[in-house]
Amino acid sequence: MINTKDILETIRMIQDENLDIRTITMGISLLDCCDSDIGRACNKIYDKITAYAKNLVKTGEDIEKEYGIPIINKRIAVTPIAMVLAACEKKDPVRFAITLEKAAQACGVNFVGGYSALVHKGFSPGDRELIESIPEALSVTDHVCSSVNVGSTKSGINMDAVALMGQIIRKTAELTADRDCIGCAKLVVLCNAPEDNPFMAGAFHGAGEPDCVINVGVSGPGVVRAALAKAGDCDLTQVADIIKKTAFKITRMGQLVAREASRRLGVPFGIVDLSLAPTPAVGDSVAHILEEMGLECCGAHGTTAALALLNDAVKKGGVMASSHVGGLSGAFIPVTEDAGMIEAARKGCLRIEKLEAMTAVCSVGLDMINIPGDTPAEVIAAIIADEAAIGMVNSKTTAVRLIPAIGKKVGEELSFGGLLGGGPVMPLNTWSPARFIARGGRIPAPMQSLKN
Repeated sequence: MINTKDILETIRMIQDENLDIRTITMGISLLDCCDSDIGRACNKIYDKITAYAKNLVKTGEDIEKEYGIPIINKRIAVTPIAMVLAACEKKDPVRFAITLEKAAQACGVNFVGGYSALVHKGFSPGDRELIESIPEALSVTDHVCSSVNVGSTKSGINMDAVALMGQIIRKTAELTADRDCIGCAKLVVLCNAPEDNPFMAGAFHGAGEPDCVINVGVSGPGVVRAALAKAGDCDLTQVADIIKKTAFKITRMGQLVAREASRRLGVPFGIVDLSLAPTPAVGDSVAHILEEMGLECCGAHGTTAALALLNDAVKKGGVMASSHVGGLSGAFIPVTEDAGMIEAARKGCLRIEKLEAMTAVCSVGLDMINIPGDTPAEVIAAIIADEAAIGMVNSKTTAVRLIPAIGKKVGEELSFGGLLGGGPVMPLNTWSPARFIARGGRIPAPMQSLKN
């Protein structure tokens, strides 16, 4: 039973502590849109997306008004387009990107994800064509997001795909250099990509998903930080307990919104992703939670341990609050999207090596990091390989979303606006991994894959 105290607490969380539903994401299967004629396939895709998602934005806005809960984004995720492209006789993948853009505009959503390929064990028909088209596709669209899965615990790491993605990220930055290289902010390279992730840029609708589904991503770093601030000086066991209780409350709100959106849209409820997703807004930072635990600045020694505690406690608290938890679920560390991490990077306390260590215990990876514009493609590829290795060996999702700041050097800044934020160009280790990357082939799956 909900009492007055609970209601007032939720109101305070929303008004003062930046509590929100980060996204309602509708997943839509495009498998029945496959056609040998690319024109017919594009028409089917547009018609299906606009039919299923025509009321998505309005439904989200109605729930916002009725419950007083901010819902920041309304998004769509579709079947990896490389799968649809495989059926086409004439492979012109950018036409699919333009179709997705038109559908996104017609439905009024913030982003559409799924301009994607899954190549963790090799390239099948349509995969290479789609990957090579990503720079152009992201340069001619505003709402389309792209992802490529290059590794998994079961299959190992496709190093040919890793090398290719180093080149693709550089080219994407170059084609959108006049817009602060924004294309790269919509492109992520993954290992162990989940099929039900509601967060961009890595969202796609997996082949094992139903025809249409509603997934919700919650957020609330400010709420967690405020709860710890009120607790004062307590030991780390008590800190974990406070985070668990707070994550439970946040996720219950997400479950409510997910069920209500599912009912109103007549679409099955999929999962709640109980991640702490920060924003550039003051008071909405994962870094500030870690500093509230006792670190002078995010990036100091002890940051990885504090993040491990936070991520574990969020999962333990949130999983009790929802009938279906999925996606990424934990704490995100996107540098340009987190006010505390932006400041720590400017101070030089937070460096990419420390971020890499943090990705071993958080929910995603090296996310939204500005790097020097002259970074060679093989260095980018090597960073992807390192991050994929962490995900592969630890049986977790890891990701890389790097933005080569074309024409800019360490210390200069990029600004994307909105939730994508902005921040300084961070230094990289410049010793060359070119010979290692040029070997190609596959890094074999680890012993952890042999679970049968």
